Order: sequence, then C-alpha cells, then structure tokens
Amino acid sequence: MHDNAKTNAAKPFHRWFLGMIIASIFSFAYLIIPIYLLSSIYCLILRFPTTKSAFIYAMPMLISIVIPAKASPFILRHLSPMLDYFDYEAIYTDDENVRKRIHEGENFLFAAQPHGILSFVGMCAAASKPDDVLRVPTAAASAVLQTPLLKNLMGIFNLVDASAGSLKKILKRSSVLIYIGGIAELFKSCRTEERLYLKKRKGFIKLALREEERLYLKKRKGFIKLALREGVDVVPVYLFGNTSVLSVLKHGPLASLSRKLQVSLTFFWGKFFLPIPRDEKILYVVGKPLGLPNIAEPTQEDIDKWHSVYCEEVRKLFEMYKEKVPMYKHKKLFID
Repeated sequence: MHDNAKTNAAKPFHRWFLGMIIASIFSFAYLIIPIYLLSSIYCLILRFPTTKSAFIYAMPMLISIVIPAKASPFILRHLSPMLDYFDYEAIYTDDENVRKRIHEGENFLFAAQPHGILSFVGMCAAASKPDDVLRVPTAAASAVLQTPLLKNLMGIFNLVDASAGSLKKILKRSSVLIYIGGIAELFKSCRTEERLYLKKRKGFIKLALREEERLYLKKRKGFIKLALREGVDVVPVYLFGNTSVLSVLKHGPLASLSRKLQVSLTFFWGKFFLPIPRDEKILYVVGKPLGLPNIAEPTQEDIDKWHSVYCEEVRKLFEMYKEKVPMYKHKKLFID
C-alpha cells in the first residue's frame, strides 16, 4: 500500500513555507532548550540578576517540570504542512495483514532505523494519520521524557520509556515502535560532508557527500530477545531521509555527552548551515512481520537466528526502495 502525500499538482508555496517553519521549530528547540535550561539553573542558583528576575526567567522550565507530557492527535493534524515540505511518502508492504492482526488483538514491535538527529520521517508519519491504528506509542530515551520543555514538545508524538521493563509492560497491552540504533547510531549514520582537496585546482575545496548509510545494529539484540519472550512479532521499518535532512557534528565534548545521556545535545545544521532541515524527499517504509515464535527462555542461538533475519529484511527494504529517494540512489548500506 502506498500513501503518497504529494499529488501531481505543485504544492502551494505557503504550505511549503509553513512546513519549513514547523520543522525548524523542532530542530531549533533541540538546540535552544538545553541552553535555556542550563542558563535558568544558573540564574536560580546565583539569583541573577535578581531573585525575582531569575524566577520569571526560569518560569517556563518550572511549569514544565510539573506538567506531564501528553500525546496530542489534535496538534499532529496541524503539522501536516511538513508532509509537503519534505515531499513525504509512505509504503506499507503488508498493510492489510498487519491491520487485521492488530484488530484481532495481536501486538507488534515495530523496529525502526535509522535514528537521525530528529526523526522527521517518523514525525511526518504521525502527522499524516494521527488517528490511525498503526500510530502506536514510540519508545524514547528516559532523558527525553524527563527533560523539561523537551518532554512536552516531543510528548505530542505519544512517547513512552524505552527501558526494557517499560517495553515489557507496554507490549502486553499495545504495539510499540522503537528506534534500534538509538543515539549511538546518530553519530554513525547522519549525513556527512567531507572536504576533498583537488590536485589540479590548488586551494579549492569541494564538499562531497559520503555515499553510505550505517546502522548500529550488530550488537543490538535485546529487542529480539524481548519479542521472543513476550510472543510479539517484529516488523522492520526503514526511514529514508532521517540521516540526510540534517548534518551533525560527530566529535567533541557535546557529542560525547550526547552518547552518555542518550539525547542529541551536539550541534547540527541543515539549509544555509542553520538548524533548518533540508527539504528533501523522505520515505517511510513498513516491512512485513518476521514471524517470530514465542520462546519463554530463548537461547543465544535463538536470538542470533532471528536477529540475522531482521538484519536481512532491513537490507532488503533498503535495496528495494532506495531508488525512490534521490539522496539514496547510490548509497550502500553498512550494518555495524
């Protein structure tokens, strides 16, 4: 099943422009919120410039601390201009079967890759059909769920804790989508611009894109063990474009801190070297269920076997659909 957000007619400029504004709000927020939180704590501790001014400045942070994150299909409906900005498209390869099994009470573990700095592909998928049965909760790092303001901003996408204990409880009553590679994958797979010094043109520097996509997957087997134990099937999901709409600073203290906290605190950029995502085509592809059995106590051999099946299905999805996305036509997939 294909769900193409783009029609044959050209999209109105105001839709494209509004989509850029909406997408940029999320990316700018990811940069500004950590800075604001640190400065608020600084002002409160030192009562700078005055006690009253410090509390007024920190008020958004303090209010956010006591307000829980809440899913909001209403807000998601108003994010639809992003679909036009990114030329969003979705492909569900086994849609009828999955929907039927969900209606019959079966739960699935949707395993998505790659992560990207911000999952604009996943965000567009949520905005395209906010009330759809396939819009399941998305697992996120506890750091995101606990960070003031950020938890409220991203909470509209129906986020849940990605810890093993939390996922085990959720899968007993609902399907869930998890990002397998997490933040570690962000620094492996995000768009990289390399400087090439041309011999015949001394002093000239050309920016070229690395024609590869790297997934942090070889050591990520816990989701397979969880699915086997809970008796839920795994559905691979590939997010074409998550790693190309923004570039990330992969080295330095902020990158190291991001890995430790499991949240992206590093610098990133897009159009005009600003945190404005590039308006490139993105594609959301949902594969077929792998057919995992229910094994209460899976052996390492069981886990390795079904992990290999998952990796192979991910590779198939990549090779089958990469031609539909201009930035991916010549890319090769590496599983690290």
